Amino acid sequence: QVQLVESGGGLVQAGGSLRLSCAASGRGFRSYTMGWFRQAPGKEREFVAAITWSGYNTYYEDSVKGRFTISRDNAKNTVYLQMNSLKPEDTAVYYCAAGAKGGSYYIEPSYDHWGQGTQVTVSS
Repeated sequence: QVQLVESGGGLVQAGGSLRLSCAASGRGFRSYTMGWFRQAPGKEREFVAAITWSGYNTYYEDSVKGRFTISRDNAKNTVYLQMNSLKPEDTAVYYCAAGAKGGSYYIEPSYDHWGQGTQVTVSS
């Protein structure tokens, strides 16, 4: 069983930056694809970014490409989401997820474990 705890959220002005962290406890972190999803008020949860177990492959939702960077440190059992040039439309609760099922990295059923989320608010 893997437990995930997100941190690093907060309030930032448009154009600013935040770095989210997701610390994993339990066994098997190194074998998991890790993903970040977000849910804005009144909207469904959506894919943001994913990284394979090796860190070699990364994937991004189109609206965050060039602004967000996902990375992982397997020695620390931690995955990161560096968010730059933030926009008000990035405001959401951000969730970390871990998956070992394979399949499409951008859909929720591919992930086995979820964190509780961290709030990111971008003011205009």
